[in-house]
Amino acid sequence: MKFQSKTEIHYGQNSIDYMKTLNAKFAFVVADQLMVKLKLVKKVTDLLDQQSIPYEVFDSIEPNPSLETVRKGLDRIIKTKPDLLVAVGGGSVIDAAKAIMYFCIKTKEKLIETDAIRKPWFVAIPTTSGTGSEVTAFSVVTDTQRHIKIPLVNTMMIPDAAILDPEFTRTVPPFVTADTGMDVLVHAIETYVSKETSDFTDIYAKKAIKEVFTYLVRAYKNGNDMEARQKMQEASCMAGIGFTNAGLGVNHSLAHAVGGLFKVSHGRANAILLPTIIAYNARLGNTLHSVAKRYANLAHELGFPASTDEEGVRSLIAAVKFLNQELGIPSSFKAHGIDPQDYRNQIDTMAKNAMADTCTPSNPRKPALEEIKSLFETVYKP
Repeated sequence: MKFQSKTEIHYGQNSIDYMKTLNAKFAFVVADQLMVKLKLVKKVTDLLDQQSIPYEVFDSIEPNPSLETVRKGLDRIIKTKPDLLVAVGGGSVIDAAKAIMYFCIKTKEKLIETDAIRKPWFVAIPTTSGTGSEVTAFSVVTDTQRHIKIPLVNTMMIPDAAILDPEFTRTVPPFVTADTGMDVLVHAIETYVSKETSDFTDIYAKKAIKEVFTYLVRAYKNGNDMEARQKMQEASCMAGIGFTNAGLGVNHSLAHAVGGLFKVSHGRANAILLPTIIAYNARLGNTLHSVAKRYANLAHELGFPASTDEEGVRSLIAAVKFLNQELGIPSSFKAHGIDPQDYRNQIDTMAKNAMADTCTPSNPRKPALEEIKSLFETVYKP
């Protein structure tokens, strides 16, 4: 077995000052238009100016970054040859930066150029508390032609440093705080019940789960609660370290499939799916699956009723449903507003995509195609 935690983590108020310690010949800054508008990119470029480090800002990243956008960024990074890569944004921005760097290095390797680019020092500055992308080997890009999400996995993409400065999350609107925060919870729970879980990943997963139940609603209701903002950033990072070592499960596989075809954020899709997936994983016909004990253990540690494994599973499901309700997250994809006919027409496609997803093999139960279809039916209903 193996466990790794490669990223330097700089956290807390003013941790952005880490940028003052960097030396580079050229920086490539990846962001989106909102980060520019909110002047969060300027906070970074001002520090680069102070260090007399020239830079280029690539701010074309969209939500669920497309292969087309990655190609555009790839063209720019090949031409500029940076030795410092800085991603400022949410999971989409950091994922795009990872993909751009990954394809750049792979392209140069194929060309066997004498000036082949070396991996730049990669700094991730998350502005949402959800994906944990700042410490993971995962990236998800969207093929807009085939309407599928493509998960990439390579340790080359793990950032060298992450800056968890809560000031960079202060302006996140409540619904984004809710959706991304529930993504943290799903990351941590799937890590804890994964086939690849270990004593090491358990530590990160359980701590992240407790932090979400303690601080997410606070951050949602008061964006200026900086203690809650910081704790959610840390929970996101811890969950990221957990799942980059243990993998995820079908909750994410189904969320990727839905998100590739319909307008629903990744975190919200995960949140809607979570109660149903816990119930599915925990039961085999009329008996409990062995993983039910893991779910019940989480319920017990959170202080919910769990005198038996069955009661613990029910308690955890009820707690997730209550948390979704407190965060204004709908209980089903129908309540979210997806057209019923459009949805049902895509169930076969979504099920096939979910079965082929890289997250599926580490799920505690090995699903059959018909079971995945049934899960998609279940989570559509109110």
